[in-house]
Amino acid sequence: MKKNFTKKSLFEIYAYFNNKKEEKIINIIVLNPDVVENAYAGEKILLEDEEYVYRSYKSWNDLAEKFHYKMLTPMLIDKNFVELSFLKLEDKTFHSSKEVEEKYGVDSQFSRINKNEEPEFFHSYLQALKNVKVNKRKRVLNLGVNNAEEFELIKTAFKDEFLEIEFVGIDYCLSAIKKAKEKFIEDDNVKFYSYDINLLDELDLGKFDLIISIGTLQSSNLDFNAIFMHIVQNYLEKTGALILGFPNCRWLGGEVVYGAKAPNYSFSEQSLLYKDAFFCKKYLQQKKFRVTLTGKYYTILTATSIRAN
Repeated sequence: MKKNFTKKSLFEIYAYFNNKKEEKIINIIVLNPDVVENAYAGEKILLEDEEYVYRSYKSWNDLAEKFHYKMLTPMLIDKNFVELSFLKLEDKTFHSSKEVEEKYGVDSQFSRINKNEEPEFFHSYLQALKNVKVNKRKRVLNLGVNNAEEFELIKTAFKDEFLEIEFVGIDYCLSAIKKAKEKFIEDDNVKFYSYDINLLDELDLGKFDLIISIGTLQSSNLDFNAIFMHIVQNYLEKTGALILGFPNCRWLGGEVVYGAKAPNYSFSEQSLLYKDAFFCKKYLQQKKFRVTLTGKYYTILTATSIRAN
């Protein structure tokens, strides 16, 4: 039986979803969000002398995400009402893998993810690249490059300047680096190394005027504060820039779900994310960098040297 939520409060709807949260599919009937423009969630809408409660598709999507469901294609009942169906996301994720190297390899769950196809990450990362003026940089280092998605976006968005920039990508995973090399096989200005970031000094790479690291420096095998300070002190030019990505999401059943999952918590708990991000922000400000924090699924820290102005 499909529950009718055309007149119910969010408290009642939330309780219903909470009681059904283990079911594979949830079906409900709601007010068609297209019956009115520019209404806010919870507003009362009068239709044919009856009062209904308005909620947008975004509101329903947000609710579904909290219980790890995704919304399927709505079915129109008539011009005023729609049936919504929500499918439980498969609880199969790369996060739970015990593998060290191949957790992020070409045959892993992680390899199916393309952050560049997620509009929010695409927008936040592209804006960060523009803010650091990547097209004017000479040497770019990516730590935790995996299969080089971050370089792909730079090549596409800044194609006129791409060949004038030297790119270096480092990742511990050998199969991911092999794939990255295949992508850029015709680009002599791009080099990749399969190497442990803890042993980075052995490569004798020199300094860079842009360093990128998305979701890597928080890895359990790295001492975050120490490795971050070491990289800034030894690999970043004084007039350089950084783009760091702090994961604030999980990947489940083909969907990106908001909120970092901390150990020993059954819900999203973001203290560690904020602690690391603000440590970097404060440290870089002391080193005369202008620092911003943006993004949603990844908190993007962008730092540009004041000395460069």
